[in-house]
Parts: sequence; structure tokens; C-alpha cells
Amino acid sequence: MLVYLRVFKESFSFAINALKNNKLRTFLSLLGVTIGIFSIIGVLAAVDSLDNQIKGQLSSLDKNTMYLAKFSFGPTNVPRWKRQSFPEVNYNEFKYLKSVLPDAEQIAYQLFVRRESIRYESETIANVNTVPVSKEFEDIQKLEFSRGRFYNEVESNSGAPVVVIGDEIAKQLFGDREPIGKKVRIYGQKFTVIGVLTKQGSGAFGDSNDISMFLPVNYLRNRFGDNNKRMNHVMIIKPKSGVDMDAFKAEIDQKLRYFRGIKDGKISSFFVNVLSGFTDFIDGIISFMNMIGWIISGFSLLVGGFGIANIMFVSVKERTNLIGIQKSLGAKNRFILFQFLFEAVILALVGGLVGLGLVWIIAKVMNGIVDDFEFILSFGNMFIGFALSTLIGLLSGVIPAISASRLDPVEAIRTGM
Repeated sequence: MLVYLRVFKESFSFAINALKNNKLRTFLSLLGVTIGIFSIIGVLAAVDSLDNQIKGQLSSLDKNTMYLAKFSFGPTNVPRWKRQSFPEVNYNEFKYLKSVLPDAEQIAYQLFVRRESIRYESETIANVNTVPVSKEFEDIQKLEFSRGRFYNEVESNSGAPVVVIGDEIAKQLFGDREPIGKKVRIYGQKFTVIGVLTKQGSGAFGDSNDISMFLPVNYLRNRFGDNNKRMNHVMIIKPKSGVDMDAFKAEIDQKLRYFRGIKDGKISSFFVNVLSGFTDFIDGIISFMNMIGWIISGFSLLVGGFGIANIMFVSVKERTNLIGIQKSLGAKNRFILFQFLFEAVILALVGGLVGLGLVWIIAKVMNGIVDDFEFILSFGNMFIGFALSTLIGLLSGVIPAISASRLDPVEAIRTGM
């Protein structure tokens, strides 16, 4: 054991001397390892951070939540031209399904519309994410309020001019003033602010609730009708706990086909999108991003490995005379072998540590600049960085180390002289 500790100590000294005596050559050799480790760990950390952000935003929703619409949230076998001919879901279908789906805990109706402006006195915010929804949306989305409330069933059904705004909108429009009860102008009409949502942070798929406003879906239906081409209709269905999802999805399909009069043998003119299927789709994209990151970064690691191997071959050639002297004094082949292997691993670890250090610095900078996104450098990713660095050192140094250990001591001394 003491022998190996001595080998490690001497190898470390040789590696440090190599770094000091051949700064430019060492820097260029380690650059590939540094870039490779930086690329792989950077990609893994970025993807993990994105995955954590998405799952955090979706945590308020039950994964069994369904979105009933004319469009699919994921890949589908239905041709595009046929999907374009599908009718929008409508409010009558919403009321019908509410009455015939006993296994549904909540069903909400939502319109996807273009962004609008909101104004209070001299303050105006343009391009605000506008979310017209029915009252049930509050329970499905589990909205939390810092002030006020969501609109009630009477306000929802009548399409009352009331609005719930996000935290950021409240700050920009009202500053330190109390927003509840204030009149704001949307669609050229006055709306009463009845609620302000708790600060959420950045949204998983674009807009956050902080920069969104919620108003009764029936306000837009009463004003613009159901056939407006600029509005897309969707029903959000939350099943009761413990319901058989396949059976429930089949029941929704059967009920709406019956209501629409779709004959047997014809495809359904709508899609029942389950949130869990959507999250699986997102997981697939994240896995693909990880794979692409590994492939691209692998080329950098390959170059780095060749750089380490090159510096080790040069090191063996420069120290041929010393190797001969060591072997003539009784050094075993494995002593020489481990000496150069340790040196290669140490050199690779230096490159890996620099790469990890760069990722850590960028993570700190990003977290300082971006308030609503946390860049995560996990222990697991750091361990991967150390393991890869060690593996690169071993693979790159094994051939030079073997060639050094097999040198004939007499020929090695003569060559060095």
C-alpha cells in the first residue's frame, strides 16, 4: 500500500512539473478535455434545470388532467388536412359533458385568444397574456391569491366584467396602491379587479401567471360569439381520484361522439389530450436533448483524449533515460505503468476541474441575472464530470504507460544518452 502511495506522490510531482515546465503544450492538450467536460456537464445541467422548471410549473396540475380540443398536444396519425376540418368544441358540449360525466371532478371551459392591453389611468401594459376561462379553472389549476378572489359561478355564467390579474401586472399598474376594486380598461371596456395572484415566477411553456389576466369566458362569448376565427376552444377535464383513466377517456370519447352524431367507423373529430402523455412527450424531448449533447460533446472529449495521449507519449520520450535508470535500480514494470497512468489521470482531472469550474461560474452568473430560472449544477452531474475525466485519463494514458513499462533498461539509458 505504501508503495502505491509513493507512486501516487511521485506521479503527482511529475504531473505538476510537466504543467509548470510545458505550460503552452499542457494548456493546449488539456483544452480539449476542459471543453468536453464543460460541454457535457453544461448541457446536462441546463437540461436538468429546464426539466426541474417544467415539472415545478406542472406540479399544481393533476397528471391525469385532460384537455379536450380539436387539436392534439403531441404527435398524431390523423392527417393535417383532416385535423383542420375538425370543429371547435363548444359551450353546449361543455354543459352536456358536465351533466353526463359523473367521474369528472371538475370540467372547465377556456378560450385561447390573442394578447390584449390593459390600462389603468395613465399606465398601460401591452401584449398581456389573456386567459378567458370558466369558474372551474380555479380549482383545476389550484390558483393562489395574494389579495382578493377568483370570480364566482354567477359572475362566470353571466360574463361579468371582472378580472383577476397576475402579480407583475398589479405592480406595474398600481405600484404600492391597493388594486382590488379598481377599474381597468380591457377590450375598450371597464373591468373591476377582484383578485391578484401570488407571485409564480417564470412559466413552464412561455407565459407566467404573473403576466397574465383571467376573465370570464362568457364575456368574450357574449361579445364576439362562438364562431370567431381568432379564438380556439378547449375543455379542461379533471377526473376524480382513483378513476380508471383508459375507461374514463373512452367514456369521454363515446359521449362526445354521440352528442356530435359521429357514426361507427368514422374517426373522432376531436382529441382527448392527457397531461401525463404530454409530460411523457416532454421527457422524450429532454432525453433527446441529452443524447444530442452527449454526441456533440463526445467529439470534444475525443480530441481531449488524443491531446492527453500526445502529451504522455512526449513525456515518455523525454524521460526515457530516467525510466531506464529507475528500472536498472529495481523498479518493476507495474511501478512505471502506474506512474504514467497516475500522471495521465491527474492531467485529465485538471482539465475536468477547470471545465466544472466554468460551469459553476456560469451557473452562478445565470442565477444572478435571471430571477425566475434556477440553473442547477447537481452533485450527480459533478460526479459524472469527475468520472469522465478519470476515464479519459485512463484511456489516454494506458498505451503510453504500457510502452514506458516495457522499455528495456539498457536500451532506455543508451537512448537517453
